[in-house]
Amino acid sequence: MQPITQSTANDQLLYFTSTSLSTDDRHLVFISDRDGNPNLYTRDLASGQERAVTAIRDGILKSYVYFDGTPYRGFGKASVSFDPERRVLYYLHGRNLCRADLEGHIRVLAELPAGQMTAFTHVSADGRRLCVPTVDARALDDDARLAGQPEYDIDQRVREEGLSSWLRVFDTESGDELLAERVAGGWVTHVQFSPRDADVILYNHEWSSDGGIRRMWLWDGRTHRQLRTEGQGRSRADWTCHEMWSPEGSAVIYHGSYAGGEPRRSYLGRVEVDSGRTMEIAFARDFTKYGHFIIGPNGRLVSDGYYRQATDAEPASFGGDWISLIDADWSAGALRWTPLCRHGSSWSSQDAHPHPIFNHRGDRIYFTSDRDGRRRIYAVAAAQG
Repeated sequence: MQPITQSTANDQLLYFTSTSLSTDDRHLVFISDRDGNPNLYTRDLASGQERAVTAIRDGILKSYVYFDGTPYRGFGKASVSFDPERRVLYYLHGRNLCRADLEGHIRVLAELPAGQMTAFTHVSADGRRLCVPTVDARALDDDARLAGQPEYDIDQRVREEGLSSWLRVFDTESGDELLAERVAGGWVTHVQFSPRDADVILYNHEWSSDGGIRRMWLWDGRTHRQLRTEGQGRSRADWTCHEMWSPEGSAVIYHGSYAGGEPRRSYLGRVEVDSGRTMEIAFARDFTKYGHFIIGPNGRLVSDGYYRQATDAEPASFGGDWISLIDADWSAGALRWTPLCRHGSSWSSQDAHPHPIFNHRGDRIYFTSDRDGRRRIYAVAAAQG
C-alpha cells in the first residue's frame, strides 16, 4: 500500500462510475481542496508533478450527494467525468457544463436549465456524448440550502408530487443537447453509457421504494426497461445498488442484500442485457459491512467492503475494512476473495468512501482513504488471478 498524493489537504478519486486514470495509466486526475476550495488536479505518475486544472473559488454546488452545497453555484463534486483516451474532463460549475483538458484549457459547453438539480455524469466510450442526470429541484427542497440529507423521503416526494428526472445528453464538441428524456416518478442519480452502444444508457432510481426491482433501468433510445424483477429468490423488498457495465457491455453487475433475516444476506449479481438472465451469488453470512464493487478490464472485481477475516474485530464504521479482489465464477455460483490491504478509511462521508478502481492494465488498484486524518489517494498492486 503506497500513498500517491502527499498534500496536507484532502485529495480523493473521482466517483467510481468514472475512471481517474488516463488510458496509458500515466495521468491521475483527482479532486483536492488544497487551495481552500474543491478543484480538479492532475498528477503525472511518472514524474510526480502535480498541477491544478481548475481554479474555482465559490465552493460546492448543491446536488446529490452534496445536499449542503449552494444551489446553482460552485463546483459540482458529483459531476466530474473523465474521458481517459482523449484526456478530457467534464464537470459542472454552477449551471455551466464545462470541458477541460489536463493543461487547464477550459470551455463552457452548455448551460443547464433552471429549476434542475444534478448528480453523477458519464461520458461515452467514444468521447462524443456526455449524459447529465437532472431532477426537478423540488425533489431536493427547491432552492433551499440544506444542512445535510433531507429529512423527508425524496423518492416518495418525487412519486407523490409527480416530479421527474431527465437523462440529458450533450455533444461534447458543440455542446448541443441531443436528448432530454423524461423519467417520470424516479430520482435518477447514476447514469452510464453502454461500452458498446452509446444509444443505451444504464440508470437508477435512487433510494427507491421496492428497491429490489426499481433500482436498475435501461434506456435503449426507445423504451425504459427494468433489469431486476421478482421471482427465483428475488424480492421487491431486497436492496440493490451500484450497478455498472461489464467491460464488453453484455451484462450489468450489481450488489445488494436480500430481505429477511438479521443480518440480511448480501450478494453480488449479474444480469445479461440481451437475454435478461440473472445470476446472483450470496456472500458468507458474516460479510455484512457495506462496500462498493468496481469491475476491471479483465472482468475481475475490486471491493472496499464486505470481506472479513475470522480474526477481524468488528469495524467501527458501517463500511468494511479491506481492499479485496474478487474473482467470480458465475457458472459455478462461486466467489474467490483475495484481500490486498486494509484501507483504514473512516467512511465518515461520501468523500471518504474508498471507491477503489483498477488501472487500465489491471495490475494496480487506486483508492481514497482518510486513515491519517485527511484524505489521500493510495495504490496497491493487484494479485495475479
